[in-house]
Amino acid sequence: MKEARAKIDLAKTYALPEAIQLVKETAKLKFDAGIELHVNLGIDKKKSEEMVRSVASLPYGTGKTIKIAAFVQDNLVAAAKDAGADVAGNAILIEEIKKTEKCDFDIAVATPDMMKSLAAVARILGQKGLMPNPKTGTIAPDIAKLIKELKLGKVSYKSDTGGSVHVLCGKVSFSDEHLIANIEALIDSIKRAKPATMKGNYLMSAYLTSTMGPSVRVAL
Repeated sequence: MKEARAKIDLAKTYALPEAIQLVKETAKLKFDAGIELHVNLGIDKKKSEEMVRSVASLPYGTGKTIKIAAFVQDNLVAAAKDAGADVAGNAILIEEIKKTEKCDFDIAVATPDMMKSLAAVARILGQKGLMPNPKTGTIAPDIAKLIKELKLGKVSYKSDTGGSVHVLCGKVSFSDEHLIANIEALIDSIKRAKPATMKGNYLMSAYLTSTMGPSVRVAL
């Protein structure tokens, strides 16, 4: 880690292409590490209306294989699975989650008519950050289209208690061009998610980092 940090000038803000090169050079793990974008926002963390929560479609995906559970009526189960859902169902699936309190999936999606039924497991899903929500783009009538978008690289994000967002935007193995396209799409999404009530400087600073690697400050 000391050798990796020595390659980075902590007082410098790097252009995106140079920042990506540094992140790749300092990613010393034996596996294909993820690359994350961390953006510090100038929002008022005490105001709930200034919490930033949105979705972004990354043109080249995150490189991460995600497991999707689709809560749909019986007539849409086959379509959901054909679109890429790993699990799809309704009453039986909900009862299983209620009984075991286990969620063996990364994202839950649902059609609007299933939300009333999901109330039975809202606490369980909510605690794990899995409750379908229109703000994260995980509720839609066209469930097949939604699942395909998520599999291709649609990501959700929200500001944390410190007023920052943290989003996986690719892997070290991605080409520079693909990472640049993903990061630019993500930053554009964050800009468009600026709260209407927010005043002053919105994008304070941004950093790129690999899994367990040092961070590199990047120009916005």
